[in-house]
Amino acid sequence: MRKRSRANVEHYRWGEACDGWHLVKQPEMSVIQERMPPGTEETRHYHARARQFFFVLSGVATMEIAGQTAELHPQEGIEVPPGVPHQMQNRSTQPVEFLVISQPFAQGDRVIVPARESEKA
Repeated sequence: MRKRSRANVEHYRWGEACDGWHLVKQPEMSVIQERMPPGTEETRHYHARARQFFFVLSGVATMEIAGQTAELHPQEGIEVPPGVPHQMQNRSTQPVEFLVISQPFAQGDRVIVPARESEKA
């Protein structure tokens, strides 16, 4: 038995200024705590096999899933099935912290989705 926190697990940086901590990193499932500063976003993508659940701990996140947008407040979450394009964004003025639970492990399963035509203009 091992207690886990951001203080004693693997940390990584992503994007320009975002952080992630692997709370559980197993082939069959992962749990990652992530932090996004204001004005940051991940690259729009999907996962071929992994189903994900995003759960906001603090702040307000914006999640775009298959062209629909949802604002997520603390203690709210949303599921993303495999094969569905999505993009987590922090459009607020405060950092957002959230959990990403993936089954199976999502690393190496990510497919980048080209920008939509409306985003290119």
